[in-house]
Amino acid sequence: MNFLAFLIIPVIAVIIVSAIMSRIYRDEEKKDKGFVLFYHKFTYRRRMIRALWGIPIMFLSYLVLYWLDNFTSNEKITIGIIFLLIVLIEIAYNYVKWKKIEKKYNPL
Repeated sequence: MNFLAFLIIPVIAVIIVSAIMSRIYRDEEKKDKGFVLFYHKFTYRRRMIRALWGIPIMFLSYLVLYWLDNFTSNEKITIGIIFLLIVLIEIAYNYVKWKKIEKKYNPL
């Protein structure tokens, strides 16, 4: 299977679903405790915690893809870098937004 087709189709699906869900839950109250199924109902603090929990899952997913041996070495490296960048950007973004909102509602 072509690497680009393997990557692009799921990315487009995730972007579309994420845009729809963020639109639906835009004005709803965010939850910081308890079980929440949808990511868009979380506060930024909980989103960051979920992203941190995603690091081991991302690492295991990469190992499975690495062992499948259906990819060239360049494709394996590219996938690893993409996984790492996605997780690091998500953690950084959620941390900055969490601190910004915390400062807005709890000024000293």
